[in-house]
Amino acid sequence: MAMIRNHSYLVNGSFEQTISVSDRGFTYGDGVFRTMKMHNGLPVNWPFHYQKLVADCAAIGIVCPSAELLMGDLQKLFKKELFSDDLIQVAKIVITRGEGERGYAPPTITIPTRVVIKSGFPHYEASNYNKGVQLHVCDIRLAAQTKLAGIKHLNRLENVLARMEWREDFIFDGLLLDSSGNVIECTMSNVFARFGSELVTPDLSVCGVSGITRQHILGLGGVLDLNILVQTLTLDELLQADEVIICNSLFGAFQVTKINNKIWPQQDLAAKIRNIVAND
Repeated sequence: MAMIRNHSYLVNGSFEQTISVSDRGFTYGDGVFRTMKMHNGLPVNWPFHYQKLVADCAAIGIVCPSAELLMGDLQKLFKKELFSDDLIQVAKIVITRGEGERGYAPPTITIPTRVVIKSGFPHYEASNYNKGVQLHVCDIRLAAQTKLAGIKHLNRLENVLARMEWREDFIFDGLLLDSSGNVIECTMSNVFARFGSELVTPDLSVCGVSGITRQHILGLGGVLDLNILVQTLTLDELLQADEVIICNSLFGAFQVTKINNKIWPQQDLAAKIRNIVAND
């Protein structure tokens, strides 16, 4: 079985195949990816993940492999008979345009490369769930590119540089702004801010990644008894919120308790969202 440290992986459904140096995902970041929680060998919220994978592939002109093909890879990699009860792992699916000659122009006909990677579930401190998390406001600003806005593509250099800005263990994630100073997201999560009975998430029509947990929360207005809005949100406005939440498909949702010198008391919206997302 192919291994990278504590990871195992399939390339085009094979344990033996490797990525070609001519693969456009390697040479140009020409592809997309999804990261998802696996519970006892099954992907959590798979319909949401696959729908987003199809949409992101279509946005950059890649034919997404079928759901059946990808599910077959997942089942091959996460062999169910090896699982104990409540085993949580992580799957990452990468789809690239496939191999091509040197140069930016892709071949007229391409065969997408699919990679499925298995890894252990990351450790989150109990305090993240019970007390909340602290964010660092990143110096790097996200560039505007409407064509790529919302897509989880392989060009994540902005996030890499942003994540290099801090080493403190007490910082959980970094808050990313655009060139105009508007809040967009964090390096690995989306952002929501509650103002009274309104729950606001930043507009991602210019840059940023629209995660599936963010999409899930957008449909929970009635359940949460909140009016959910997508709109521009400045850092100053965010700091005036009654409650700030970050979310992704692995940890669900955490409350933010500190950004810069602003401190929020512990509240219960993040726990409510985690419970709903985990059980839907």
